Amino acid sequence: MDTLKLCCPEGTWGPDCAPCPGSADQPCNGRGKCNGAGTRAGTGTCDCHPSYGGPLCSDCAVGYYEEAKNESHLVCSECHRSCSKCLGPGEDQCALCKKGWMLHDMKCIDIDECGTIDRCKSNQYCLNTEGSYECRDCDKSCIGCMGAGSARCKKCNAGFYRDGAKCLDVDECDSEIPKCKGLREECVNTEGSYSCVCEKGYSKVAGSCKADHKDDSEKGLFDDITDDEVVVLQQMFFGVVICALATLAAKGDMVFTAIFIGAVAAMAGYWFSEKSDRVLDGFMKGR
Repeated sequence: MDTLKLCCPEGTWGPDCAPCPGSADQPCNGRGKCNGAGTRAGTGTCDCHPSYGGPLCSDCAVGYYEEAKNESHLVCSECHRSCSKCLGPGEDQCALCKKGWMLHDMKCIDIDECGTIDRCKSNQYCLNTEGSYECRDCDKSCIGCMGAGSARCKKCNAGFYRDGAKCLDVDECDSEIPKCKGLREECVNTEGSYSCVCEKGYSKVAGSCKADHKDDSEKGLFDDITDDEVVVLQQMFFGVVICALATLAAKGDMVFTAIFIGAVAAMAGYWFSEKSDRVLDGFMKGR
């Protein structure tokens, strides 16, 4: 007959419900959790709370020191960030250093990893950080560099030239010989290079710049009207206004009579102007 497998009592673990480290009442000295406690699984080891360590969580973890301790209590506080073991919180109370630091007179001194060997790729530079280092890309203007920026280049990249300590961009478009050979193309300088783009109102089609076709539905009512047609419309407008004023003046209204006379005088001045002569001359020639 199969035996029904039930959960283990709290403070025990595993297939045989073995007792957790420490005691059943206070596993892991109350400073951690027994892995698999109350089940028939787990490892039975102590998973200590932060700042505690050791098989029974009875010690301080790496990077912590004993601030206070008696038979039942242990208070662990954090060491200085450079210490892995210490006697107190100060930077001069280190007993062992973390990786990337070197112990000197109870202090952990940062090791400059960049000052020893070349740790980065050919177009990168080494940046020292606290306890470590980083590899960062050189500036776009550089071929090899000793630090950040265009002033730390070993050599200038293609499309750049040396000006004192810096590598500056070459303006390829500022040349007597045009860089862009295509019709309706213009040169646009970019960092380290240039590009050929179509002039305004043109777009690249199959490698050539073609005029953009405006959608007729977007045209306004007078988009295609000529200057001469504008003049004719002006004349028609003035004609309608004068006819209306003449009708009112014929009824004996003195105000509209005065306006009518003024409008006729204005039209006469317009007709005898140089612009009117040009329009009439064009009309007589059949334009």
